Amino acid sequence: MGGRDKQDLILPLMIASLLLSGHSVAAAVDASMVGAVGALLKLIGTPLKVTAFLECWNEGEKLMFARIGLSGGRHLMQFVEPRRASLDARTDVKDMDNYRNATLDEDAESHQTLVVVDLRCNGSERLLAEAGQRLYLNYRWLLMDSSEGGAPLGIEHYLAVLQDLPALVSSEIFVMLKEDGQSIRFMQVYRVSQNSELLTEHYALWNATVPGATEGAMIDLRTHKVTSVRRKDLHGHYLRASMVITNPDTLNHLTDYKDKHIDTITKVNYILTNYLVAYLGAEVNYTRVTTWGYYNTTTGMWDGMIGELVHDTADLGASPLFFTTDRIAVIEYLAMTSETRSKFIFRSPKLSYTENVFVLPFDDKVWICVIAVIIVSSVLLLVTLWAEWRIASGDLEMPPAPPDSSTMAASLRDTLLMMYGASCQQGSAVLPRSCSARTITMLTFTVLMFLYASYSANIVALLQSPSTKIQTLEDLLGSRLKFGVHDTVFNRHYFTHATEPTRRALYEQKIRRPYGPDAFIALEQGIDRIRHGLYAFHVEQGVGYKVISETYQEDEKCGLQEIQYLQVIDPYYAIQKNSSYKEMVKIGLFRLNEHGIQYRENDKLYTKKPTCSGGGGKFVPVSLVDVEPAVWIILWGSGLASGFFLTERLYFRFLRRKI
Repeated sequence: MGGRDKQDLILPLMIASLLLSGHSVAAAVDASMVGAVGALLKLIGTPLKVTAFLECWNEGEKLMFARIGLSGGRHLMQFVEPRRASLDARTDVKDMDNYRNATLDEDAESHQTLVVVDLRCNGSERLLAEAGQRLYLNYRWLLMDSSEGGAPLGIEHYLAVLQDLPALVSSEIFVMLKEDGQSIRFMQVYRVSQNSELLTEHYALWNATVPGATEGAMIDLRTHKVTSVRRKDLHGHYLRASMVITNPDTLNHLTDYKDKHIDTITKVNYILTNYLVAYLGAEVNYTRVTTWGYYNTTTGMWDGMIGELVHDTADLGASPLFFTTDRIAVIEYLAMTSETRSKFIFRSPKLSYTENVFVLPFDDKVWICVIAVIIVSSVLLLVTLWAEWRIASGDLEMPPAPPDSSTMAASLRDTLLMMYGASCQQGSAVLPRSCSARTITMLTFTVLMFLYASYSANIVALLQSPSTKIQTLEDLLGSRLKFGVHDTVFNRHYFTHATEPTRRALYEQKIRRPYGPDAFIALEQGIDRIRHGLYAFHVEQGVGYKVISETYQEDEKCGLQEIQYLQVIDPYYAIQKNSSYKEMVKIGLFRLNEHGIQYRENDKLYTKKPTCSGGGGKFVPVSLVDVEPAVWIILWGSGLASGFFLTERLYFRFLRRKI
């Protein structure tokens, strides 16, 4: 039987045992207290699992309290009894730890658990002292004191109990105050920080004598329904913020928008953090670190900004962090505040660097048609010549040889060679004699002239065109581009720790150099190499485009491409794990985004990709790479011609010796 099934059986078994034993339900606990608790549960609104530490109550009092769950039909009541009849000063630590851990283990529904503690019961104060983070994370707490006699207890009694406990700003600690015989006031107690004074706020007022209300009436005294909004004023408390500074001069230009390409991500979030702190009514103290924070396997500790968050020397991470799985367990990610990514930026290489431009002007079908024209024209011309010589000589067999060398013979080899020369606009040394044959030749030359003009014009345009073939990281790895990386801490970390095959191969083959320095270089040097082409530089987009906008000519800003290398999303604002400020900081960051402040600061500090206003009209000179296919044709043709020549020489020499 699971834990939930056992809990479901607690209330029916208790009621059955009371009815069978005839136990009296007369209670020393005032019935108004129980009614007020029931009204409080209804005001909270969500179904709750009520865990009651009421071991000093008798069975009648517990039954009366259990009726809250029956009347509402939505709440699961659980009474927890310690191992001993009472928890007095002699209760050892082991029993207390077992008592606490067995009943307040966190689960998926811990945020719907209301823990009821009666301070009259022995061990209740020690239970609160041992609760630790449970006082301000997930759980709700209701403190009451059912002690009889004397004047009603005031708020000072509860403040004394909570004086040294972590009732932090995210806590949901209710205290019950009897104002008179008919009214009970619920207040909440919290403190801004561990060392600050306890603050109180009025939550609700229950009155048992309201006309027409059989179970009393509850008046909601809250100014806002959401606790984190209601307590967003931190009363000048100093929050500790850690920010990453890689250049010492950045401290002099955090808000003047100068040198925007240096520590840009920190400058954006420094301004946003100041707005956030003002929204929370707090102050801020900044500490400077040089790295975002990485896990050191040697020391087993986190360094940098994450190290300060983990070791409780900072409340806020004022420089956002990339979202990685190993960091989830130690920090809290709240919201994306910087619209930036690091990518490889490069100028699109000429089309001839990735394609053979000599085969691109025509579609495959056009090439087939050109070849068909040459073959058909050659065959028609051959038939015409054959008929011409046959009619002229009356010879039905092979036509005789032409009378001179300028007259074309009826040979397929000659006709094909002439038509191929016509397609290359080279003309022919021999011509047919008849009108029909010359007509075929003229038409073929005219058709091929138009094709040649179109082909030549297209070749000139293609030689000036950029390539769009490099679209993925695999294309980039297989290209002939050289590579560089902006020399920053996070770039060195992510490149050296890459495990994905393509990214690892890119680092090993293009970035890491066994002999000589690696390709991690300064920003200005990398941007200048992009200008000269055939170079891909990995840099933060806004930073790189800022330098490009200021140093490039207008025509040089055309054809810029970018490919993402890091497998991460935009960086997130981070705070301590299990921080009591989590919800209010998150709401503050969302408000900065909704009101446009975040967009404004990102737009002012991050430079967008420059537009191509130069039109790309600058003439691009033809290089050896552009005519590489033609050079290879010349080399292969020369080689074949030389081979045929040597073969013929050897063949005829062999024939002479044989004769």
